[in-house]
Amino acid sequence: MNITGAMVIFTIIWWVTFFAVLPWGVRSQWEDEGEMPKGTDPGAPVEPQLKKKALRTTWISAIIFVIVVAIIQSGIINLRQ
Repeated sequence: MNITGAMVIFTIIWWVTFFAVLPWGVRSQWEDEGEMPKGTDPGAPVEPQLKKKALRTTWISAIIFVIVVAIIQSGIINLRQ
C-alpha cells in the first residue's frame, strides 16, 4: 500500500467515525434547563463540543486504521483485485 492509498483509507475511516461520534453527549436546547434564545431551533445542540469529538475521532480512527492496514498487509484483503 502506498502513502496516497493509506491517506485515502484513513480519511474515509475518519469521516465515518466522526459521523458516528457526533451524537455522543449532545443535549438539545429543549432538553437543557436554561433559556432558549429566540429564533433558534429547539433541536439545536447547546454545546456541540466539536474539538473534543474531533480528537476522539482521530484516536478511534487511528486504532481502526492500524487494524485495517494489518489486515491488508497480511493478504486477507487484496486491494489489487
